Amino acid sequence: MLCAVRGRPRKDEEEKRREQLLEQAVRLFGEHGFGNLSLETIAREARVSLRTIYSQFGGKAGLFSAAVRRYSDFFVAALPVDRVGDTPFNEILVEFAREYLFQLTRPELIRLRGQFLAEAHRFPELACEFYSQGPERTLNHLAGFFEGQQLAGRLGAGDPLFLAGQFVSALRGERFQRLQFGLDASPSADEVAVWARQAVDLFLQGCLHPLA
Repeated sequence: MLCAVRGRPRKDEEEKRREQLLEQAVRLFGEHGFGNLSLETIAREARVSLRTIYSQFGGKAGLFSAAVRRYSDFFVAALPVDRVGDTPFNEILVEFAREYLFQLTRPELIRLRGQFLAEAHRFPELACEFYSQGPERTLNHLAGFFEGQQLAGRLGAGDPLFLAGQFVSALRGERFQRLQFGLDASPSADEVAVWARQAVDLFLQGCLHPLA
């Protein structure tokens, strides 16, 4: 009987292991912060070798950057910039808002953001990397979407990047700050849906009565 030959993992297996490593990294960075977390701890918890981490990410900073970008991928994928079909503009924004808030309010991401805000002054270069791979990437993608909607006549004039910043700020709001302080529990899917709808309505319509 022929024995099975053990070779290199298939590409889908490698991708699965990479995703598991990034998930563990997000959890551990959120629990310990960046400065107090060793690569040895990450390797042990994720059940990978140090060599694997160095070969794939170059070290702890590269692993952190990849973990942040992984979550940014969810935000970017939730809003195709070329989506100008039959779906109403406000519904596209609501769909994006739901995904954005669902990911942003996950406990591990709340902890990660809180830890890194506390350490940003110690690692200014990493702070720039965190911002560029996470918030800035999402803002630029959203700004591109707004610009496309302006060209299609669905959105009024205005700096698309400014609009993107205002929209994201409207989404987070006071409730997100309470989550970061640990004053509220993570919202359910239904609560996120209501939160997203309210924020989009306020962003698009404002709160003043229309003039008679």
